Amino acid sequence: MDDEWTGRGKVRAREADGVFEIVVDGLTTQAKYYKPLIYEFFRKEWRGARPAWGDFAVEILMDYEGDPPWLDLDNLAKAILDAIKGYTFHDDSQVARLLVERRPGGRERISVRVTRLA
Repeated sequence: MDDEWTGRGKVRAREADGVFEIVVDGLTTQAKYYKPLIYEFFRKEWRGARPAWGDFAVEILMDYEGDPPWLDLDNLAKAILDAIKGYTFHDDSQVARLLVERRPGGRERISVRVTRLA
């Protein structure tokens, strides 16, 4: 994976070899916060590949410190998928595999990994 990240604020992304990664620093209990934040990143900073057709696997990991936040993972997944569609894939119906996980970590963030399936 290329180590060159695009973005210097709360959101950054990179892509290489058919794998797209995006990281959002910080957590909030409002899943709706992530959609406009990520959308603005794509609109202003992202100059990567265009969306593709086919099936994709999406992994969304929420790392937290202390007690787990009160955030419904299904709402988080919907907000993230809505934010990245049109940039990684054309429509979220192309997501053939979806993993959404909450786990303790060293810093609070959302990590997304999108892989095109063969």
